[in-house]
Amino acid sequence: MTAPVFATLGCRLNAYETEAMKELSAAAGVENAVIVNTCAVTAEAVRKAKQEIRRLSRENPGATIIVTGCAAQTEPETFAAMPEVAKVIGNHEKMQADTWAGLASRVPDLIGATEKVQVDDIMSVRETAGHLIDGFGRHRAYVQVQNGCDHRCTFCIIPFGRGNSRSVPAGVVVEQIKRLVGNGFNEVVLTGVDLTSWGADLPAQPRLGDLVLRILKLVPDLPRLRISSIDSIEADEALMQAIATEPRLMPHLHLSLQAGDDLILKRMKRRHLRDDAIRFCEDARRLRPDMVFGADIIAGFPTETEEMFDQSVKLVEDCGLTFLHVFPFSPRKGTPAARMPQVKGPAIKDRAARLRAVGEAALNRHLMAQTGQTHRILLEGPRLGRTEQFTEVSFDRDMPEGVIVSARITGWQGDRLTA
Repeated sequence: MTAPVFATLGCRLNAYETEAMKELSAAAGVENAVIVNTCAVTAEAVRKAKQEIRRLSRENPGATIIVTGCAAQTEPETFAAMPEVAKVIGNHEKMQADTWAGLASRVPDLIGATEKVQVDDIMSVRETAGHLIDGFGRHRAYVQVQNGCDHRCTFCIIPFGRGNSRSVPAGVVVEQIKRLVGNGFNEVVLTGVDLTSWGADLPAQPRLGDLVLRILKLVPDLPRLRISSIDSIEADEALMQAIATEPRLMPHLHLSLQAGDDLILKRMKRRHLRDDAIRFCEDARRLRPDMVFGADIIAGFPTETEEMFDQSVKLVEDCGLTFLHVFPFSPRKGTPAARMPQVKGPAIKDRAARLRAVGEAALNRHLMAQTGQTHRILLEGPRLGRTEQFTEVSFDRDMPEGVIVSARITGWQGDRLTA
């Protein structure tokens, strides 16, 4: 018998949860299984999940295929209908020790079983446990502090895969980070589905900024704390204070902006307008001049005209964005946006390409401006690291992995700095 094979698609939170599943399945004694942790953010992500399942089935003959993750939660019957799949388990179930204990003794019997689906109502889940994993990534650790989302953006299926927002208590988060620092990690990233909603379901309703300040105070040996993706309109005063006063909080924020046109933002049911996004970026950069921003932007949202799209293009300059993550719009069945008048496929593809080109030019400007500067770089490999602004850096000689070094930037090549 062999140890399980894991495959992860999608976000960092999924990757974190895969690490937790590895520990849960190992403790339960699961063997000879392939576990696929799927993503549902776009229709393309679901297609890729099916493709990955078929590939893994071919490469692991005789292994039991277990499918979980957001796509399994939102479309369990789709995956149960695949002949390669023996079991489909939900997003809540995958994080429970009892689930894996129940599967361990039955793995060989799952193949051909008539009852394939073990997926409950994710909306009824009220708590998110802080899973104490040893960290994934060799030198940067990710800590899940929140799960789910209370918002209902018209294009998004994720709340139906993740459930409503729920927070990991601050004390649990702090203890996890202390453990990771003790294990040698020099950087910790806080991750979740809707990070800025952290704390709303906890006693006294603390905010994300309160958590950040508490971590930095109670874990003084942590060199670098990073926040993954936030909703800028929900940034609280304590978070802005941390940006202004805490050098160990990294000067890089990835923003969920989605569009630059006010009417499209309203049709998306977003909670901010164009000027709100610009004002936040100006305020954050005023508090921390070396701050850089990444952003998610959707190209070709239903009803988007060329003029509306131009507003998204201009937002890159108006917000001073550096790292762009472009999503060609993909209708998700069951969402309001799927019922709106759709932009034609070729136009969506063209707009996404143009937006990516604008993003590439913005990144090139950022890289060019770093030449001659000295940065503190976390080494992720013998010749690869990242600055505090999360920019990749290549070295011309081997360096000690896992440490933070000061180095002078000599230039840039492709999408990386050189040092």
